[in-house]
Amino acid sequence: MYKYATLNPIAQVGLDVLTDEYVKTEDVNEAQAILVRSASMHDMELSANLECVARAGAGVNNIPLDKCAEQGVVVFNTPGANANGVKELVMAGMLLACRDIYGGMQWVEENKTDADINKTMEKAKKNFAGSEVKGKKLGVIGLGAIGVLVANMANRMGMQVFGVDPYLSVVNAVTLNRDVTILKSYDELYKTCDFITIHVPLLESTKGMLNKDAFDKMKEGTVVLNFSRDTLVNDDDMGEALKSGKVAKYVTDFPNAKVLTFPNVIATPHLGASTEESEDNCAMMAAEEIRAFLEDGNIINSVNMPNCDAGKCDSAARITIIHKNKPNMIAQFTQLFAKDNVNIAHLTDKSRGDYAYSVIDIDAVSTQKVVDELTAIDGVVKVRVIK
Repeated sequence: MYKYATLNPIAQVGLDVLTDEYVKTEDVNEAQAILVRSASMHDMELSANLECVARAGAGVNNIPLDKCAEQGVVVFNTPGANANGVKELVMAGMLLACRDIYGGMQWVEENKTDADINKTMEKAKKNFAGSEVKGKKLGVIGLGAIGVLVANMANRMGMQVFGVDPYLSVVNAVTLNRDVTILKSYDELYKTCDFITIHVPLLESTKGMLNKDAFDKMKEGTVVLNFSRDTLVNDDDMGEALKSGKVAKYVTDFPNAKVLTFPNVIATPHLGASTEESEDNCAMMAAEEIRAFLEDGNIINSVNMPNCDAGKCDSAARITIIHKNKPNMIAQFTQLFAKDNVNIAHLTDKSRGDYAYSVIDIDAVSTQKVVDELTAIDGVVKVRVIK
């Protein structure tokens, strides 16, 4: 029996993925798994019972990744599950920036009591005239799950699409429309495009990457869209770029008190993944990741540990070990089993940064003695018996 807790409302279709072997608990300290959306976990004490955290979404800024890794807690996210919802909102943002749809809707609301509105609107509509996206140049920074969908959609709408991603995966490269042009540098993208949309994770290297230096290289009157993370854009520099006209419109899903004082800002209240479909997809993927890890020890879409798929265990027992990524760890594990006359049927080991993860299938039922001996090895963070 597994116990799980939710820190935010999680779509029922996701919870339905969990079988009768899973019981929800209101006491987070009892839980082996936590499902979370936006709730902050930075001030939480992590229980010794906790094995994994699944974020029903892509961003993990609300989760203390280093603390989790140090205590052997695997953190998952759900990349791509909400990509279509964000993609559609990006296109809506581009259309709002090109056509004064909002201004026109306000005019209608203000004149709704006008009995001759069907006539007066013919004169008023010239105040809300705009331009079309077809033929315009769109630059996509980051060609991950969302960026690829945005690029392909814009291409189908007749835009010239350019992208930059130093870490473009083979899967995403294959999915990308062949008419999308891959550029070698951000500078080339800045000077080329009429619209620029950013879709990269928030890292130290990407924080504030859209700043004065970037804006100075852009074309006069560029439209910038940010449906990724607020702090990817330097607010002060954006304010100056908007005032000067270097940036014609800033479309953001992350309004704050400062940004809302700037001219030509179109803001939505973090609606990117706020669709029933996105929330359902994220919840289901998060639940599937939890099941794969708790039931078989497999790690899928982890953000603080290496991914590892050892399949189903058909041996007598399976033991998983989270350990520091340093020499001689595997040798110590195998020597310990040899000393106890236990045969290893299958061993998988993956590493990522400072940590590694080993899945060891053995031809004998595991004992507490084996677990204690493995735990005592210097560099071992957590040992878990799957069966």
